[in-house]
Amino acid sequence: MNILVVDDEKEIADLIELYLKNENYNVYKYYSSNELLENINTLKIDLAILDVMMPKIDGFSLCKKLRENYNFPIIFVTAKVEDIDKISGLTIGADDYITKPFHPLELIARVKAQLRRYTKYNEQRDENIIDFRNIIINNDTHEFTFNDKKIELTPIEFSIMWHLCTNRGSVVKTDELFQKVWGEKYFEKDNNTIMVHIRHLREKMKDCGRNPKYIKTIWGVGYKIEK
Repeated sequence: MNILVVDDEKEIADLIELYLKNENYNVYKYYSSNELLENINTLKIDLAILDVMMPKIDGFSLCKKLRENYNFPIIFVTAKVEDIDKISGLTIGADDYITKPFHPLELIARVKAQLRRYTKYNEQRDENIIDFRNIIINNDTHEFTFNDKKIELTPIEFSIMWHLCTNRGSVVKTDELFQKVWGEKYFEKDNNTIMVHIRHLREKMKDCGRNPKYIKTIWGVGYKIEK
């Protein structure tokens, strides 16, 4: 399991890291939100422990930013003890809240509890439902939701999106995509057919332009959706 720790107080961050490593967790440790955000796309995170009172980008703002693309558990560790602060933290997407000073073993217990809940939840999730980066696609009901809005897709459009999402993070070659979706042998002329459907998908997602954020064209190879 990979645990993210972000705290500008070096002594506290190092102490949390020590206890987590004693429990055989892998730890990503950062002393500022900016430093984390520069590297976030390279990390695979199972749970995050965030300080609230940090300079420039505080823990609340960082939590909001993380919740745009990630659903792993987030635990706030902070000196702010007012109930309104706890409520604010939980409202913006945190899963738990522990105040300083704290006993490291209590924090470890909360980490384990959140990981158990998160792991159980993901195991129970239908394998025919993909949920990431504001996309929810359900292969049972053929429903596609983007940015909390349902978007009507044709069967072909849905099949393209499902295959791209299933292989998110990897390039899907044009011939493979055609054979999977249309069930026929691919010929060069079929590339235009795929391009038209990809364009329609981007239009429906309002993600057109020269540099789409979701469906990327890998020229001469195929298409890709980032994780």
